[in-house]
Amino acid sequence: MKTHFDTAAPLLQLEGVKVDFPQPGGRRFQVLKGIDLTIAAGETVGLVGESGSGKTTLGRVILGLVPPSVGRVVFDGQDLTRDAAARRRVMGRDIQVVFQDPYGSLNPALTIGQTLSEPLLKESGLTREARSARVAEVLERVGMPSDTALRYPGQFSGSQRQRIAIARAVIARPRLVVCDEPVSALDLSVQAQVLNLLNELQRSMGLALLFISHDLTVVRHVSHRTLVLYQGEIVEQGEAGQVHNAPTHPYTRALLAAAPLPDPLLQRARRDQAAA
Repeated sequence: MKTHFDTAAPLLQLEGVKVDFPQPGGRRFQVLKGIDLTIAAGETVGLVGESGSGKTTLGRVILGLVPPSVGRVVFDGQDLTRDAAARRRVMGRDIQVVFQDPYGSLNPALTIGQTLSEPLLKESGLTREARSARVAEVLERVGMPSDTALRYPGQFSGSQRQRIAIARAVIARPRLVVCDEPVSALDLSVQAQVLNLLNELQRSMGLALLFISHDLTVVRHVSHRTLVLYQGEIVEQGEAGQVHNAPTHPYTRALLAAAPLPDPLLQRARRDQAAA
């Protein structure tokens, strides 16, 4: 996996992003405390942290669902922070998302073909036949049967629905996909399949990915770089293998120790090492 990208003009750049949420009594809780982040075109960046670290909020800031209290979000040179029109254009065309719960992002009343065709309706000049061909192509790429387009979400397993959600995210050929815990709801036996699928799509389509997870080991297998988020601050970052194999921050070591291992003796030894 390549690890060097042109960061002189990053595809996505967050500058000093802070997010405050109001609390009872007029107080405010700071969820993000000045985040600087870049993602180059074609790069996968892993964002790791436990529940409450602020990682999902950061993803929602990038998606335009949560406005930053302070700071800027710049995509391909466009400042999306205050320009609502530019943000709508980019979100509809260049930035897509894969959520943890695929069923929640699929309309149970629509066939898969109808759901996947929706993002293509914005492409002028694309005929119905061309849309159907694109749907068939992307379903094949994510490893789904040829009759998938005619069926409904409730007829598929959780892992199959996640493949369909990934197909929906990439069918309009975006430039950045935010993956928010995309495998945490799946059985361990199928997580690797979905991770391999994301890797293949990233390489073949030249996608940039932000992969959000609580599991440092999972992030290691898909990311070029890893950022560790703790209480709203980035406490460690670097090449994915380096952060995984030689973590320097105590919180990163604790995350690694918490990842499950099939051998309980190795698990205990790793936790003892992290606590030392």
